[in-house]
Amino acid sequence: MCDQDSFPAASAKTLSRRQFGLAGATAAAGTLAACAPMAGSNKTKSAGLSESAVSIATEDGTMDAFFVYPASGDHPAIIIWPDIASLRNAFRMMARRLAGEGYAVLVANPYYRDVPKDQFADFAAFRSGGGFDKVGPWRDKLSSSAIMRDATSLVRWLDRQDAVDTSSGIGTQGYCMGGSFTVYSASAVPGRIKAAASFHGGGMVRDDEDSPHTLMQSGDAAYLIAIAKNDDAKDPESTATLKQVAAMDGVTAEVEVYAGDHGWTVLDSPAYDKPAAERAWSRMLALYSAAL
Repeated sequence: MCDQDSFPAASAKTLSRRQFGLAGATAAAGTLAACAPMAGSNKTKSAGLSESAVSIATEDGTMDAFFVYPASGDHPAIIIWPDIASLRNAFRMMARRLAGEGYAVLVANPYYRDVPKDQFADFAAFRSGGGFDKVGPWRDKLSSSAIMRDATSLVRWLDRQDAVDTSSGIGTQGYCMGGSFTVYSASAVPGRIKAAASFHGGGMVRDDEDSPHTLMQSGDAAYLIAIAKNDDAKDPESTATLKQVAAMDGVTAEVEVYAGDHGWTVLDSPAYDKPAAERAWSRMLALYSAAL
């Protein structure tokens, strides 16, 4: 579910970088929270991390993205597909925390075919600025085949970066509409993408041949499918189908309904739920540790 009815009516919370550090479960997260990009700079080194805004050639144009990684060594790569409000500071903060765990993290702008860079400062700005209507035409272009093309380009770009350990598999995580993008990505580049985590993902069970639940059965990636409690309440059949897929021979998948509502894992979401978000984060790290 990725519609207006999925989110609570309250306005979105805005977390400062320091507050994000306090929300983290480890001291490392608090250290990363102090890492602030310098104004006017395209590249920053701070708190043991390097980060930059990057441009990536794809079959459909040039995607802008955010790339952050430990300042030394090479590391498994992770592709993050944001939620419906797309690339913004909340996802940069989440990417920095993940980079602090030893990953080279790329946050994509899925709307690059229409608009570059941040379109909304945070989720509150998305809601107050008519975001659902604004992104509709951009979102309509994000078919399974379009995301598969993009994922192939992103993997190709990552494998050329010195910070990426090409001997390790690549992981991908997605939120809201980005949840299904993780499965498309794993299907597009099965030789490289070995783990996919979907958080309150929309469109995970459909009737077409590219439905994520069908693609999960044909690949060898490991999956974490974290479902929001209100999404499950609206569509329990999809949850049941995903659990059936997870139980199939040859499929490695953890499917669970979490206590949080749609958006509970995203820092600036009105539904952000720290305890449930931390538990989902820990399960994601366990997935990456085992699969990459």
